[in-house]
Amino acid sequence: MIRKLSASNFKSWEQTGEIPLAPITGLFGSNSSGKTSILQLFLMLKQTAESADRSQVLHLGDKGSLVELGTFREVLFNHAEATSMKYALEWDLQKVLTIEDPEREGNNLFEGTSLSFIAEIDENGSGRTSVKKLVYGFAGQSFGMVRKPKSKDKYDLFPEKKVSGETFRFIRTPGRVWPLPAPTKCYGFPDQVKAYYQNAAFLADLELAFENLFASVYYLGPLREYPKREYTWAGSQPADMGRRGEKVVDALLASRERKEKISRGKGKKSFTVEEFVAHWLKELKLIHSFSVEPIKEGSNLYQVWVRKSPTSARVLITDVGFGVSQILPVLTLCYYVPEGSTVLMEQPEIHLHPSVQAGLADVFIDAIKTRKIQIILESHSEHLLKRLQRRIAEEKLSSEEAALYFCDMTAGVSTLKQLNLDLFGNITNWPDGFFGDEFGEMAAMSRAIMERKKRGEG
Repeated sequence: MIRKLSASNFKSWEQTGEIPLAPITGLFGSNSSGKTSILQLFLMLKQTAESADRSQVLHLGDKGSLVELGTFREVLFNHAEATSMKYALEWDLQKVLTIEDPEREGNNLFEGTSLSFIAEIDENGSGRTSVKKLVYGFAGQSFGMVRKPKSKDKYDLFPEKKVSGETFRFIRTPGRVWPLPAPTKCYGFPDQVKAYYQNAAFLADLELAFENLFASVYYLGPLREYPKREYTWAGSQPADMGRRGEKVVDALLASRERKEKISRGKGKKSFTVEEFVAHWLKELKLIHSFSVEPIKEGSNLYQVWVRKSPTSARVLITDVGFGVSQILPVLTLCYYVPEGSTVLMEQPEIHLHPSVQAGLADVFIDAIKTRKIQIILESHSEHLLKRLQRRIAEEKLSSEEAALYFCDMTAGVSTLKQLNLDLFGNITNWPDGFFGDEFGEMAAMSRAIMERKKRGEG
């Protein structure tokens, strides 16, 4: 799970400050306040980690990318020329990482279950994006690279720290006295590190941990595909639902073929992904039943059938309310991704009735508990927020399991305020106009009624 995030000089964020993240992290606020930019930072790093181009410091996106951010100058706060962008992450590892001592067999140098990473990126004077500094924090130590002063592409490896009372230092291979070239991408050590230093091979483990983190990040965008009368499935095994939820039927059929079962806790029957989806569609009172079926035996064409009530006829998903197709990728993604994943969602509540928006909170609570996933969402839904507050009051969600933020913008600069939740789910620092001025609207309505009555209209 990602524990903390911070960034500076990224888009509308001059400084985010340190952002603690929780199993459910909600970003609320007005339009164009910077909420989406926080998710875009994750997406930029994910597509950078997955890029085949090791020389590209940041993959800012193209037509087929998760996010398309333009040029590095456009990414910088106020598009400032002499500015560097900085970001930092802290996350838990899936299992204990142990670094063995290459000089003493059977001895371990470092061991830990969490990692941190900091990178500072700028232009190197030649108009090329460049890593100024990168630092991994592990087991109380720091390891990284820093660009040499007045150099565009030469780097030093650091540090020299005490480990168990002894001085740990990177040992140069005899005859390999040259400076290091630039890092690979924005987080990796060049191959020369292994050749130039006798005991630096473990740095590859830190780099791999970064890549594993972003391999377990999944994303669903706010604009989703319209439902279809037929779906073609040729046996693909998609990693997620696609940006627009276009792979949701593929994912459901893939999980069916793998005969996957998900535990629902002690004493409860395990569910397939399809059963979880059908359960929540019924629980949210959207439809009574749901199934994905081939048009005929052996066909690779499938249809999604639903029944609105126990007594109603079965119809295709195209013939019921639009909300069913919009929530389907949200539900499926929560139960399809591997356990321990981080899921990013933009406006999961879009096109949904207020009662269903509130019910989404229960879906997310169940998913983080049964799947141990992390959900980071950007939302405009007061109903979703209120249900999270209610579940905290009912002790079905602890205040430590939810981190809620209000994003705002003043004079072109995004700001972030953490909403303080007490044990009863109350927000003790509610921002003015958080979801509009409800009291002001009612007062204006009352005045209008009085004026019309004075004119004899009532």
